[in-house]
Amino acid sequence: KPVGAVRMGMINGIFVVNPTFEEMKESKLDLILAGTEDAILMIEGYCDFLTEEQVLDAIETGHKAIHEICHQLNAWRTKIGKSKNLDTLRKIPHEVHTAVHSAAATLIDSALRISSKQMREKTLAEIKETVLKILLPENAELKHSKTDVLLSYKNLQSSLMRKMVLTEKKRMDGRKLNEIRPIDIEQSILPRTHGSSLFTRGETQSLAVCTLGGENTAQRYEDLHGENSQRFYLQYFFPPFSVGEVGRIGSPGRREIGHGKLAERALVAILPKQEDFPYVIRLESNITESNGSSSMASVCGGCLALMDAGVPVKRPVSGIAMGLILEDNEYVILSDILGAEDSLGDMDFKVTGDHNGITAFQMDIKVEGITHSIMKKALAQAKEG
Repeated sequence: KPVGAVRMGMINGIFVVNPTFEEMKESKLDLILAGTEDAILMIEGYCDFLTEEQVLDAIETGHKAIHEICHQLNAWRTKIGKSKNLDTLRKIPHEVHTAVHSAAATLIDSALRISSKQMREKTLAEIKETVLKILLPENAELKHSKTDVLLSYKNLQSSLMRKMVLTEKKRMDGRKLNEIRPIDIEQSILPRTHGSSLFTRGETQSLAVCTLGGENTAQRYEDLHGENSQRFYLQYFFPPFSVGEVGRIGSPGRREIGHGKLAERALVAILPKQEDFPYVIRLESNITESNGSSSMASVCGGCLALMDAGVPVKRPVSGIAMGLILEDNEYVILSDILGAEDSLGDMDFKVTGDHNGITAFQMDIKVEGITHSIMKKALAQAKEG
């Protein structure tokens, strides 16, 4: 079905759909959302400590505009569209599902309950190899394709994890649904930097560094409006070793740029005015270990590094990533999600701010059906986190 998108601003307390660049200079909200006639699929937004209710109202107002766009696209398709080509859809054969389930279901179910990420992943990799050896023996005439077996294995792993969370209300690392992983903070860990903080949440760790400089150290950039510079910027580094992989370290990829920008925009709202604090501020977040929501660890570590450097922030902010498991009409919301809960679950909803309001949020959804009430509950649980 058609997908539409709009940008939302908030000027003098009134929501504006698709504001101009001039109007955006006065806006307390910069929200982009995409979706279908029936549901929201993606959100990315930044605001100046708006409440959860105001953010929900902005999403609802934007969705009404998306509904109209999709309605028009549907009408256009009826008028000039071609019939859909469904001839090449290839489904996994039922016998592959049955064979993978009987070979691996019990083993995967017990492996998913191992709390340590490294041990869990090692065990799951061994189970996968065992399944491949059983179903695709060497020198034998292959009854199944390797692609089908691997896809079926992933689907089984996903359904068992989701079933465990929905029915037992238990997560892979043993936490309750709204429980945050243990947090450990070491301030001023680097003696010769202006400010530094080592922020660890479970198996996710960010080493954040704050450096202050003069006017000529501002980050220069060029866009459609010409050349300019910014006095505050955050650079996010996610080396392959942080997830136990070997890889080439080169220029930042889209993921690093996106995560860095999210953390940067989350912290902009708490910075002092230039006349009160004239320094250029560079933040760096080095992810040394990652198992979910390293961008939110960058917000927490970045805020602590700013405070360590003596930057007079207006108030501290932190960030949390929320997840969702949705089956039919039953759902659960997960606080502080693991990497596996992100990839096998239905939602990754990152929220930053404090107990009074929100400074940034980003959400991507893998299913249709995220209702207003689910989003409201997710925001309330994120606020508590």
